[in-house]
This record gives sequence, C-alpha cells and structure tokens, in this order.
Amino acid sequence: MLTTTRTENAYELALQNFDAAADVLGLDNDTREMIKFPERVLTVSVPVRMDDGRIRRFEAYRVQHSSARGPGKGGIRYHPQVTLDEVKALATWMTWKCAVVNIPFGGAKGGVTCDPKHMSAHELERLTRRYTSAILPLIGPEKDIPAPDVYTNSQTMAWIMDTFSMMKGYAVPGVVTGKPLNLGGSLGRNEATGRGVFYTIECACQHLGLPLKGASVVVQGFGNAGSIAAQLLHAAGAKVIAVNDSSSGVYNRNGLNIPELMHLKSLTGKVEGFPEAEPITPEDLLALECDILVPAALENAVHVDNAAKVKAKVVAEAANGPLTPAADRVLEDKGVFIIPDILCNAGGVTVSYFEWVQDEQHLFWQEQDIYDRLEKVMKIAFNDVLKIRLDHKVDMRIAANMLGIGRVADAVRVRGIYP
Repeated sequence: MLTTTRTENAYELALQNFDAAADVLGLDNDTREMIKFPERVLTVSVPVRMDDGRIRRFEAYRVQHSSARGPGKGGIRYHPQVTLDEVKALATWMTWKCAVVNIPFGGAKGGVTCDPKHMSAHELERLTRRYTSAILPLIGPEKDIPAPDVYTNSQTMAWIMDTFSMMKGYAVPGVVTGKPLNLGGSLGRNEATGRGVFYTIECACQHLGLPLKGASVVVQGFGNAGSIAAQLLHAAGAKVIAVNDSSSGVYNRNGLNIPELMHLKSLTGKVEGFPEAEPITPEDLLALECDILVPAALENAVHVDNAAKVKAKVVAEAANGPLTPAADRVLEDKGVFIIPDILCNAGGVTVSYFEWVQDEQHLFWQEQDIYDRLEKVMKIAFNDVLKIRLDHKVDMRIAANMLGIGRVADAVRVRGIYP
C-alpha cells in the first residue's frame, strides 16, 4: 500500500478548513451560506458493457461547487474508493485553489467509483463515453471544464471531448483540458502540477533561508506530480533520498538518480527494484529525516497517528488534502513550514486555464512562454499567501484559505443574489 491513510471524511475536513479561515476573515453568515456549499451535485448511474458481454453499473458524480468567479473547473478521477463526499471536498478545494492563483474559474470535480487497473482500454473508453453522456448537461467551455485526475489522462480527455463534440455536431476542444496536443492540448500541461510544486518550494526555501541545493527530499507518491517535482528538484541540486508509489518504495540516503528512476517507472510501472536503493515501507518513508517532504498521493496520508513522526522542515502538498487538520496542528507545533495544497499544487489548474484560453482564442503559445507565465502566477500567489500569514499571524493553510475564500466572497458580494 502507498499510504498510511486513515478513514477520514474529506468533505468534513474541507468544511473545517473553511470555517477556520472564515472566522479569521470575520465573514458574515449570509456570505458563508452562499459560498460554503456546492451549487450543484449530480449522481449518475453508469451502465457499461464489459468485454465479456455482461453489463456492470458504476456509480459516478459531478459536483459544481462555485460559479461566482467563472466556469467550474476540476478533474475527473477513476478510483475504487471514490465517494460523493470526497468529490464534494475536492470541488470545494478547487474553488479556493482557482481563487488563490487568481484565475477566473470556480471549483468543480468528478469521479467514478471503479478500478481502472482491472479494466481494459475498451472498457474504460465505454465507461468514459457513457459517463460523459450522463453529465453532458453540466459541462461545456462556458459552464464546467473537466480535466485529468487520479487514473485518468489525456486519452480520457480525448474521449470526453469527442463524445461532447459528437453531441454538439462540431469540435469543441475547450470542453476539457489536459487533452493531447493534436486535439488542442497545451504544451507544458503534463508537467504543470509538478512544476508548480517546484516553484512554491523554491519560494519557501528562499523565505526560510534553506538552500535548495543539497536539500534532502522525500516524495510520497511517484505519479505525475510527484515524479515531475522530484525531477525538477533533482535538477536544481536537491537530493531526493526516497520515493514510493502504490506498490513499493525505494530509499538511498545519498540520493536517487531521478531520471533513471523515472525511466524504470515508465518501463515497469513501478519503482520497485531500482538499483543502488533499498526498499522502504510507507510508514518509514514518512518518518525519514529530511528537509522537504512532498506528499503527492491521496488524501489524509498524514494524520494524527503519524504526524509526530514526520521530521521534515517543509511539507509541500502536491496531493489534495494529504494532511488532516489534526496533523496540521501537530506539524505547526513542531515548527514545520506547510505549503498548503490549494497553493502548492495549483500549477495544474493554472496551465489548464492557459490551455482553455488558447482553445478559445485558437492561438497557441510556446512552451517556455507557458513556463514563464506559470512561474509568475505561482510566485505571486505564494507571496500573497505569505503576506497574509505574516500580517495576520496565522499558518499558511489558513492564509491560503483566507485569500481564496476572500476573493470568492468579494465576487459574491459584488454580484449580489438573483432574483
């Protein structure tokens, strides 16, 4: 198993984080009632014909949390543990995340309760097209724009884009982001989340006076975000001493060769068996002494029962909700500097916004231009959050939530209520 995740209700945790930030902001009850809860929740039953001819029914969801600042934006995940409350939590976090980096989107999220590791490509395509048909009334470039998430990818987005376009009768590339390049995808999108994580770690190290070159790093979750962040940190001279994935972990106190490890992962699908490294359990990985810990897996990986064992100076949340509120308090008491998820991993949605803009304009940018724009957005957002932290003497999570919630609250106040 990848994580030592406890069973926590992600949506309840999201609401706790909201209340903590709203209290510091002094948000009135009327505004809280308008922005705290999802605007729209859709649960659908998705029948799919499997390769053996039988029909299987899958439960699936699409949640639109807020449209106060623009269309809904958020990924679709395929995972056997997907629940409605999880999707509601993720949609909520997406609202604040988009506002933190100041892009004109609201939060949304989707999920299908399935095990894609035990489904063929044909079954996944049929599932995706049927799910798209079920949520069709909710999505569109001007309404709600899905993207890849856990166990979905650019091919999944291509199927969604094609299904939506066939229903409309013309190509609509802007209905999703994270598409293949030849369907209107953006350069730099695949690296965006990990690159955003890297930029915020750079900022944190600068603020703390911690040299990035030579810093020891542990990455929990060697998927897209975790591997790209590890690659960029390695290239910057940091020493990545341990990583793990859903089946195994590897450790070398002198540092891992990340490009070679990424090559092994691309060939075998796992990090197990990497030369010049020893196996490590998920529990021992989180407890390693290091400068920077990057939790890049699923929610609630660090909780009240294991937070005290974390020995990192900086925790950079590449995943959504990897720390519970109780873990936050433990780490804050230990003096750990936390880069919260709605800031740290916002690179993905930022470049998704860039992709949507390019699709709508029918004009595409160069890769370096995208990286430069992303770096500017992420570093401005980090400094905005840091200023709130220092001015209000709150932790980084509350500061980030204050920034995001405050911007959404301002939009709601200006727009008013209809009718």
